[in-house]
Amino acid sequence: MAAFNGEDSPVYLRLRGAIAMGILRGEYRAGDQLPSVRAFAAEHGANPLTVAKAYQGFQDDGTIEVRRGVGMFVLPGAGERLRAAERETFMTQHWPRIVEAVDLLGLDWDELLEREKA
Repeated sequence: MAAFNGEDSPVYLRLRGAIAMGILRGEYRAGDQLPSVRAFAAEHGANPLTVAKAYQGFQDDGTIEVRRGVGMFVLPGAGERLRAAERETFMTQHWPRIVEAVDLLGLDWDELLEREKA
């Protein structure tokens, strides 16, 4: 998903990831207004139509709502829904690749965990 999209991902997915991370980190809470399409596009050097596509995905999944003439707002429960979706995506798409890389490189899981704690 969005939170882990890298430079090789389509721009709208990277933008979606930036918005999702903002919601997950609590930068945008339920009831908060998101930046306008134009403002977000300018901030990220993106085309406004691409930002609109990213926002549309959140609207489609019930994470944000559009209030005509006012803006876009984060809906209650958005963080929980995003977190659940991100967990599922991580476990089904990212984790298997991580496990494969660790095994392929002959890394030691315990050593990796100790490094993380340091």
